[in-house]
Amino acid sequence: MGGVSIWHWIVVGVIVMLLFGRGKVSELMGDVAKGIKSFKKGMAEDETPPPPPTAATPVDPKIIDAQATPSAPAKAETKA
Repeated sequence: MGGVSIWHWIVVGVIVMLLFGRGKVSELMGDVAKGIKSFKKGMAEDETPPPPPTAATPVDPKIIDAQATPSAPAKAETKA
């Protein structure tokens, strides 16, 4: 009692086939297979490293002005 034997799975399979029909079950399996293939393809695309930047790509350099005078620190406002 409580265990699931092979006969239980056979009965469940027959009931599913009667309810949905053979065509609907095969369509579902085909859709599941397409989903798995697209998932694997998406995972494979994520693993490829992005291409390195080429010389034609303009780089926006950051220029630091070393002779700029530092500004005075801002005074914090206090509420009384």
